[in-house]
Amino acid sequence: MSILGTRVLRTEDPKFMTTGGVYTEDLVDERLTGAVYVTFARSPIAHARINGIDTSAVRDSDGVLAVFTAADVTDTATLRGMTRDINQEMTQTLLASDTVRYVGEPVAIVVTEQAYQGEDAADLIDVDYDPLPAVIDLHDAESDKTLLFPEAGSNTAVRYGPPQLDEHLFDDCEVVVSREIVNQRVAPAPMESRSAAAVWGEDGRLVAWIPNQGAQGTRAALAAMLKVSPDKVRIITPDVGGAFGAKFGADPEHALVAWTARRLGRPVRWSETRYENLMGMTHGRGQLQTVTIGGRRDGTVLAYRLEVLQDCGGYPRIGTLLPSLTLLMTPGTYAFAKVESAARSVVTTTTPMGAYRGAGRPEATAAVERAMDLFAAEIGMDPAEVRRRNLLPAFTEPRNNGFGALYDSGDYATALDRALEAAGYGRLRAEQVERRARGDVKALGIGIACYVEITGAGAESGDPHENATVEVHPDGSATILTGTSPHGQGHGTAWAMLASDELGIPVERITVRHGDTDLIPEGGGTGGSRSLQQGGAAVRQASQELLEVARDRAADELEVDARDLRFDVDRSAFTVAGVQQAAVSLADLAGKERLFVRAVFTAPGATFPFGAHVAVVEVDTETGKVELSRLIAVDDAGTILNPLLADGQRHGGIAQGAAQALLEEVVYDADGNPLTASFADYPFLSATEVPSFELVDMQTPTTYNPLGAKGIGEAGTIGATPAVQNAVVDAVSHLGVRHIDMPTSPQTVWRAIVSASEGNA
Repeated sequence: MSILGTRVLRTEDPKFMTTGGVYTEDLVDERLTGAVYVTFARSPIAHARINGIDTSAVRDSDGVLAVFTAADVTDTATLRGMTRDINQEMTQTLLASDTVRYVGEPVAIVVTEQAYQGEDAADLIDVDYDPLPAVIDLHDAESDKTLLFPEAGSNTAVRYGPPQLDEHLFDDCEVVVSREIVNQRVAPAPMESRSAAAVWGEDGRLVAWIPNQGAQGTRAALAAMLKVSPDKVRIITPDVGGAFGAKFGADPEHALVAWTARRLGRPVRWSETRYENLMGMTHGRGQLQTVTIGGRRDGTVLAYRLEVLQDCGGYPRIGTLLPSLTLLMTPGTYAFAKVESAARSVVTTTTPMGAYRGAGRPEATAAVERAMDLFAAEIGMDPAEVRRRNLLPAFTEPRNNGFGALYDSGDYATALDRALEAAGYGRLRAEQVERRARGDVKALGIGIACYVEITGAGAESGDPHENATVEVHPDGSATILTGTSPHGQGHGTAWAMLASDELGIPVERITVRHGDTDLIPEGGGTGGSRSLQQGGAAVRQASQELLEVARDRAADELEVDARDLRFDVDRSAFTVAGVQQAAVSLADLAGKERLFVRAVFTAPGATFPFGAHVAVVEVDTETGKVELSRLIAVDDAGTILNPLLADGQRHGGIAQGAAQALLEEVVYDADGNPLTASFADYPFLSATEVPSFELVDMQTPTTYNPLGAKGIGEAGTIGATPAVQNAVVDAVSHLGVRHIDMPTSPQTVWRAIVSASEGNA
């Protein structure tokens, strides 16, 4: 009997719940014996010229072994935009050399015997800063009044979309609504902050332990910064305490740790503080969106336009590219007759932007779902009905959305109907009417979001693919090597389930290994919700191919024709048809000759999971306090391998998405100083602030992989955020409020209510 589709308990959990994980900071390895510690001196100013750095006071400080500045680190790469489309004059040295462009940018390295000695020593470094104007506001950045890179000639790093928008796009519309929407900057805030340990061997090779989402990509990034061949770098991934997109590749700090180890000829370690993490690790989202939507008063949307102004932060990192994904998903689940979008990414004197759970796709959904509610409010129609009238009809053949995305399959109306039915939508609206009639202080709000997202997209090098190696050992156990890189997703359980289902080896006897570039030189890592549909499919393929290799060996062993053999999964053995006592197990075959297969699975394209979320909130109209009371989610990710794992991904994503809607926001003052550099100032939701989410099942298998699976890891952050935001606005709409930007904090909501009461809705 197949175990696929059943709730197999996570095999990873006992370790974490008993002895605990082994994170980079916890490593005990003989290669790190005698390691010294790096502390970074960071800029306290958002924008300034560096006239000089005096390190004399620190050199005699207790425990200090060395101090390095950009003048020392001249044998490393200068970082530029990831693609040629990005302004190549916007460069970054690993340590700031002549200009700092955000608070927290590293300007010097202090090396000490003990970790605790570094912070005090770094404070003794005297940097002569010549302050320059800070650029925080995106419109100010767009104006080019103050240039962060004068040699670039502009603050615009890259543009996407047509050079000119259609001035006649809304000519046929009876109603047109337009609004500027903030999709605020947020911090990934993983439980484990950034860390690294590095040592160079006598063979001239670097071994670096770095928490990451893909060891192979981290190796490539680190080698490029250090100007060495990738084969001179070995990346080992210890346990990873959260990532959310921000631990892809390697940061300048990681390269500087490795550089210091090479310079000193000693092992070097580094772990950042939470304060450093919140101001130095790449942030996410950070878009200013202008939505314009028009149509007929019967609820038909005829035209939709999305304009995006993306915050890059001080340097054009991966966040600069995210608007391309936002534009890719512009129309979402809808059959709009006319759609257009354009984007511009601009640099500001703030922390650089990176990927954050969903990476560009949640921003697209947030825009179109707010637009749908704005349109519904303008024509006085129920927002559920407006969506129903404009959703694409169900389809099973690939469908182009007009912006380069080829949706593989979808049934968006059914997802919406299931979510509304599970929520008891009609009863909720009736209760809302009753509350408003009574003048209740606590207002009820219902928010809806329909979404479709892209998962498992391929790189520029070709179609989506991943590799896996499966080996059976003489004792009957098995090992899987995978190019994916779990950091909480449960690949150890899922990949073992796939191999067990084919090979008959119990899940608990299968070991999954990842994150070592010497052991697994190739791999795409984990991100973009790609793992099961590519990495899992590769495990299944390798297991099946291993059986074919084993079948031929078993035929020789039993002296029969291979066609007469049957594989008995319960016994993990080949038997001869009609002669059950004639058998040979996989373990026996592995005992005679090594039994393994490496397979590469290639998908024909990306998949497009979809769903619908309904959020129910209560808003205290006297204080603005919002309470999320219910969240109903339909998340269709195709065939579900393990409902326990899938539901875990959904719960985490929904909480994270709701947190953005309700309270998370990275804030800077006018001078570029971060005001949210600790958890006292940067709040996020815990289990006590969220209800038990109501998860509704829906599975529409894809044909793009043999498992029928689509991605599930980012669904919650895509559907929940606009659903919760829409619910908050809906709760106070009867008071004249038409829009509230995220986060919908008590202060923000209260101000919106007061403003509406004063006639400034």
